[in-house]
Amino acid sequence: MKPSAYTRPARPLRLTVRSQHNFAKVEIASASDILAVDKSTECHVTPPDVAARMVRYLGEVGDYLTLEPSAGTGNLSRALIESGHSRYELVQVERHVALSAQLHRFGTVINRCFLEYAAEVRGKVEFPRVIMNPPFSEADKHVAAARDLMGRHGHSEAPTLVALVPIAFQTDGMETLEELPAGTFPTARVRTKIIRIHLASLPSEFRRGRHPAETSPVAQSANALLDIDRTGSGRIAA
Repeated sequence: MKPSAYTRPARPLRLTVRSQHNFAKVEIASASDILAVDKSTECHVTPPDVAARMVRYLGEVGDYLTLEPSAGTGNLSRALIESGHSRYELVQVERHVALSAQLHRFGTVINRCFLEYAAEVRGKVEFPRVIMNPPFSEADKHVAAARDLMGRHGHSEAPTLVALVPIAFQTDGMETLEELPAGTFPTARVRTKIIRIHLASLPSEFRRGRHPAETSPVAQSANALLDIDRTGSGRIAA
């Protein structure tokens, strides 16, 4: 091989660089505020991939009034909206003030204890779909309360509930769809699973002694809340 192959070519050591101006301004994104909640709230955040699967288990997207009884940070609500669900057909219940304040972008928000809310409106409003990740220590109470609020609401198919619950959870009429890995909620130290419940397709006004939701003043007020939130949806941005 020629020795010249190992020598530096006769090229200038410096190059002239033309000065450039008017670069596009780079916007620096602000960091999100850290929101701390007490461990007693049992706010175990649903991983986005798990939330997306839970939404698919609910069924096809449609005009189904949907309840999220313990909305937390909004991961289940976000998955619903990303799937094409209308924010005007979503009711979120969350008792934590700071958490509930960040949920308005997804739909209607009710800032109170879900068990209290359910006791108040039972028999007066109905949801054909429920998606939930309830507090693990009271999952049985929350699922039972959610079932009592379910009804066809004008749809022909039976109401559907999809929930993320502790592995030992059992209730009538449930089917286990998935058992989640042990590390899904590392701070909870609880194995979990996804279940689905289809309520019997009886006329909703005859189930559990309910009255038709169309004539219920509470149901009408819930619809009014949905109408109000259409105009106020942009007041909270996270």
